[in-house]
Amino acid sequence: MASLTQWIAGARPRTLPNAVAPVIAGTGAAAWLHAAVWWKALLALAVAVAFIIGVNFANDYSDGIRGTDDDRAGPVRLVGSRLATPRSVLAVAVVSLTVGAIAGLVLAWTSALWLVAVGLACIAGAWLYTGGSKPYGYAGFGEAAVFVFFGLIAVLGTQYTQALRVDWVGLTLAVATGALSSAV
Repeated sequence: MASLTQWIAGARPRTLPNAVAPVIAGTGAAAWLHAAVWWKALLALAVAVAFIIGVNFANDYSDGIRGTDDDRAGPVRLVGSRLATPRSVLAVAVVSLTVGAIAGLVLAWTSALWLVAVGLACIAGAWLYTGGSKPYGYAGFGEAAVFVFFGLIAVLGTQYTQALRVDWVGLTLAVATGALSSAV
């Protein structure tokens, strides 16, 4: 049974800046338009952090059941190192993605309902990265997905939920943030 410290390590806290940075950038872009809304920024932060933790546990689960993490060096892999059952890691992934989805639904309800489709795409992207029958992360599309999800979608989505529009500042920050996240 994994300890609390191992579960925290399994969440891969070193990846959290990839969730926080786009929310800061998107809120800065909204502030540029004199439209920053701090409670929406906090909800966007909840979405981003919950989703990155969810994708990290989903990745741990999928890689673990495939056996691709059995001899992996680096941060702890709960399933691959048999510290936790696949079912428990999957449950934590689902709970985390659900928390992000709930925060995202509040943002969509108060901003634009079409954002629900964006949120569903993010959840699908989180799962299909290393899950499903043909994971795109194994096909060399991981960095492109990180650019899209943690750059374009996260920054522009954060800006849009606050300002109800995006602009060149948001796009510039989205490209920069996505490029940096892709390099991690």
